[in-house]
Amino acid sequence: MATSAGTLDITEVVRQVMARLKEVERSGRPGTGPCGVYASMEEAIQRAEAAQKKVARMTLEEREKCIAAIRATLRAHARELSEMAVQETGMGRVEDKIIKNNLVADKTPGTEDLITEAWSGDRGLTLVEMSPFGVIGAITPSTNPTETVFCNAIGMFAAGNSVVFSPHPGAKAVSLRAVELINQAIQEAGGPEDAVTSVAEPSIEAAQVLFKHPAVRLLVATGGPGVVHAALTSGKKAIGAGAGNPPVVVDETADIEKAGHDIIAGGTFDNNLPCIAEKEIIAVESVADYLLFNLLKNGAVQLKDRRDIDRLAEVVLTPEGKPSRKFIGRDAAVLLKAIGKEVPPETRGIVVEVEKEHPFVQEELMMPILPLVRVRNVDEAIEFAVEVEHGNRHTAIMHSKNVDNMTRLAREIQTTIFVKNGPSYAGIGVGGEGFATFTIAGPTGEGLTSARTFTRKRRCVLVDAFSIR
Repeated sequence: MATSAGTLDITEVVRQVMARLKEVERSGRPGTGPCGVYASMEEAIQRAEAAQKKVARMTLEEREKCIAAIRATLRAHARELSEMAVQETGMGRVEDKIIKNNLVADKTPGTEDLITEAWSGDRGLTLVEMSPFGVIGAITPSTNPTETVFCNAIGMFAAGNSVVFSPHPGAKAVSLRAVELINQAIQEAGGPEDAVTSVAEPSIEAAQVLFKHPAVRLLVATGGPGVVHAALTSGKKAIGAGAGNPPVVVDETADIEKAGHDIIAGGTFDNNLPCIAEKEIIAVESVADYLLFNLLKNGAVQLKDRRDIDRLAEVVLTPEGKPSRKFIGRDAAVLLKAIGKEVPPETRGIVVEVEKEHPFVQEELMMPILPLVRVRNVDEAIEFAVEVEHGNRHTAIMHSKNVDNMTRLAREIQTTIFVKNGPSYAGIGVGGEGFATFTIAGPTGEGLTSARTFTRKRRCVLVDAFSIR
């Protein structure tokens, strides 16, 4: 968390952002500097539509210059944005959000992701190019607000689109600060005004305007089942990045010491807010005790008394058994204090042993609570992992040295991301190979999105010419 001085500084930044938003509401346009935030969604879309015509005429070199400026801006403001996000939403850890923001700056693909296909033969030359959709409407969450805005903006702009963001109202100030910074970076690098826009007061009504507007050619929804369903039933082409409930399986062949470290590292990262994070542990009985020892060794505490576990469930879950918004993304110490337990503030997570049917196992909590379920053997572990993932096809993790076991789980669970012998965040490029993204489209099948995801393929055919073989 920020120091007292840091808190005062970030409070002032939030105050300034909110003041600019009020100015937008009054005038429809901010009075100080490039912003891209408008009083109505209709105007935000119109501005983005005009900007996209200019983006489409930019060379790849010009686009890449703007992207480099966006990356540099994000690195420079990573701490500010991370502190703002924690302060506004009450969720996550500042230091972990800084890692996520820098990951986006460093490993989000740009124009190099756009690949041209070609065929040549007796009848001439055919090219298939990746071209922009035009204006993209993007819905972003409160869990990864600035990471998703910057990641989407880089990929969508690289592909030649403009983008209109409809951020989660619970992360309004920090999301719109991100939009402002992106616009400043693009313009300072010679790009057009309003390549990225948003609305001053995000709402369901504003999102509906985005869903229905004829100028918006593609919708990209990152969030829970409700927002993804709304995008998919809009009548437009839509990319849906929905929720997950990632299991982590530990079999008897695993390096248990490494598994204990990695599960705590991934499962408590940013207080378990990332959808890829380990949400429940499924351990083969023969190694469960030693795994538990190593989980506690790496910064977790265990609730052993069933009365304490039941009390924690009563506090952090709604009467319907769903995660309480009040406790999502909160520190382990905060969760335990709510049931009268005091632990050091640096405590990373809470481990509880429960049965398979427990809501801690069945629901995606997005809290640093790691339920552990013991099973008899790896066959039962794999079967239960598939069941508890609930068909989201999002992420699964396994610790094993048996290639056959890992292959079986990968084939049966069919997740977009499958991490073997590492923390979950290796699946988005932290300590693992591959590019980063915060829009992971499991429901619609695009997988880890990048610039090429936000393009449409166009075929250009030159008949009886330019085949020089």
